[in-house]
Amino acid sequence: MATITPFLWFDTQAEEAMNFYVSIFKYARALSAQKMGGQVFAVEFELEGQKFMGMNAGPQHKFNESISMFVSLDSQAEVDELWTKLLADGGREDQCGWLKDKFGLSWQIIPKALPRLLRDPNPKKAQAVMQAMLAMKKIVIADLERAAASA
Repeated sequence: MATITPFLWFDTQAEEAMNFYVSIFKYARALSAQKMGGQVFAVEFELEGQKFMGMNAGPQHKFNESISMFVSLDSQAEVDELWTKLLADGGREDQCGWLKDKFGLSWQIIPKALPRLLRDPNPKKAQAVMQAMLAMKKIVIADLERAAASA
């Protein structure tokens, strides 16, 4: 069976990014840091069971929103905690549960309640939830539920 591993291109911060991500997620570990010429060249780490690779390859390519890491969470407390940690030291909030961390990598921090509420069989409720979500940066479950209840 083949495996698919996200491969992240950094300018010079692959090891710093690996250590940052490993410090944030509950089930995470650094697997390796390969050196070349005395400098870290490539890293490998695992977050919540997903393996990642990173490479220091220079400033030619930057992350953009066309690729993001989607994190599905059970509770508002988990959303709040991860949102705060990923924004630390220079991250930026975007719309609809998206943010960019200090390395410029995009993340979607999504409570499991969001897709459940968006799939409501009542189209008015689903639309009200969609409109509420579109007005948010960080997703707030209670606000989504209020929108659904008011439809």
